[in-house]
Amino acid sequence: MSKKSKILLLTIILAGCNNQMNKKAPLIPMEDFFRNPDKSSFQISPDGQHIVYMKPWKTRMNVHVINVEKTDETRLTSLEDRGIYGYGWLGNNRIGYAKDDGGDENIHFFAINIDGTNEIDLTPFENVQTRMIDDLEDDPDHIILGLNKRDPRIHDAFRVNITDGTMKLIAENPGNISGWMTDHDGNLRVAITSDGVNTSLLYRDSESESFKTILTTDFKVRVDPLFFTFDNKNLYVASNRNRDKSAIYSFDITETQEKELIFENDQVDVSGLMYSKKRKVLTGVSYTVAKREIFFFDDWRKDIQNKLERKFPGYEVGITSFSKDEKNAIVVTYSDKSRGTYYSYDVEKNELNELAKISPWLNEDHMAEMKPITYTSRDGLTIPGYLTLPVGSGGKNLPFVVHPHGGPWARDSWGYNSEVQFLANRGYAIFQMNFRGSTGYGRKFWESSFKQWGKTMQDDITDGVNWLIDQGIADPDRIAIYGASYGGYATLAGLAFTPDLYTCGVDYVGVSSLFTFMESMPPYWELYRDMMYEMIGHPENDKELLAASSPLLHVENIKVPLFIAQGANDPRVKKAESDQIVEALKTRGIDVPYMVKDNEGHGFYNEENQFDFYREMEKFLEKHLIKS
Repeated sequence: MSKKSKILLLTIILAGCNNQMNKKAPLIPMEDFFRNPDKSSFQISPDGQHIVYMKPWKTRMNVHVINVEKTDETRLTSLEDRGIYGYGWLGNNRIGYAKDDGGDENIHFFAINIDGTNEIDLTPFENVQTRMIDDLEDDPDHIILGLNKRDPRIHDAFRVNITDGTMKLIAENPGNISGWMTDHDGNLRVAITSDGVNTSLLYRDSESESFKTILTTDFKVRVDPLFFTFDNKNLYVASNRNRDKSAIYSFDITETQEKELIFENDQVDVSGLMYSKKRKVLTGVSYTVAKREIFFFDDWRKDIQNKLERKFPGYEVGITSFSKDEKNAIVVTYSDKSRGTYYSYDVEKNELNELAKISPWLNEDHMAEMKPITYTSRDGLTIPGYLTLPVGSGGKNLPFVVHPHGGPWARDSWGYNSEVQFLANRGYAIFQMNFRGSTGYGRKFWESSFKQWGKTMQDDITDGVNWLIDQGIADPDRIAIYGASYGGYATLAGLAFTPDLYTCGVDYVGVSSLFTFMESMPPYWELYRDMMYEMIGHPENDKELLAASSPLLHVENIKVPLFIAQGANDPRVKKAESDQIVEALKTRGIDVPYMVKDNEGHGFYNEENQFDFYREMEKFLEKHLIKS
């Protein structure tokens, strides 16, 4: 081939690639993004003989089990009112699962045999919340649960028989314990207390002894126990004591001191310590900068990871569970464009068998890329985030959905996000940002958010939007803000405090008044009330601050359409939070469509309710953002 011919061929190839890049994705039905998974959440039994997973039945996620040969599938649960929160193996022949009633978060814990027999509610109490403390992997007959049936504000610890539901109190909460921890033998030996401002670490040598306080810190100083050392004598902790970023240490109980530094990262907090129970070794740590990263201590586990990643280039690869002998595992692969695929994995043979694609009806080629970005706030902080542009958009002068996360003391991460992909498919660019206070970036970044709701926290969002405009990416006349929980608050704050910045907003179970929010906290948050006062503000001592930061009290500034969605049973952000802002806006003649679901809580869980919400959101955004 001549040089001229080669150049011509290269030009044709590049032109074809460019055309492909500029080609818009086909319109995908909204339901395809929010349908229940085909199958998901696979776990292998301790003996490696069975695999359990979630699968829809009558539109609700129910537990199913299959043997490793993938024959004889059995549906274990038949829930029709509401799907399951979570589940797990209780030995080799029994499954435990959790559910609530209509989103009220009064979670019950059930157990059932893998042949579908002897299904019982282990916590058959009204208006009682259950928390898992330890599934007692080495005890086939018991688990340890926390129950607030004696006092709704606190949880006592019970050892519960998984076959007949009989329970024995093993530790009564004196009124200030916020968490419990067992050793590797299943003995309850560590407790965490809080008075709202100070946190204490309590310890005992055996369950026959009383707990004694061994360390007390301000709540901003974290010495979080992860698990016991393998001799059950000391602890591994994630600690930010005398440092900004949390790091992994061994912790000497007698000396109450961090000893050996196991791992640190100078950019982010580290708390994800992994270990092999069979071999009694630490295997690695996981942490998230822009994407998830893993550092391995253990050559055996590192070798497995390397083998798997070679099989799936361009995908994130994780192991969700091992059999007890570590010969078999469940592997999941995913990316920003793929919801994920599950595999069973024979470790010794290095052989994979596909179990299921979570959403096989979605084509990865039609999904949008999520790109990590950073920008600078007006006071000089580096704010990390993620930018997703519609496929084939060209990347300029786009309609935008600004999407602050909930929490607020949480963070957004890279990976597949159904909301993001749905909005991108509809032609919107999506902007997610980890504003100050987002967790994982160290103590200083977190503390900079205290008493800053609606202020510098909101400024970080505003500065990001202005950055998008300055870059020419966002059309300033077509910017919506949408969020849930704290993100819903940020939506209301954005419309109230920067009324000229947004074209419309969508508030999903968001806080409208900091006064009513603080008054209506669920009883099991009571231990943290003083901490919330320090982080958000005190209704009396900081009255002016809370008033200045409550969108409801500045509703006269809101002048653009607002869509609000709320669960009637929400125990965290009460329905009254949405009722009051809706009423105030209606009085002013603002377009404020309002969706309430009577069988939901803090966010919509049931498939049909999600469909209703996103269908109305799509109509709302199209009406206000798409130029005719």
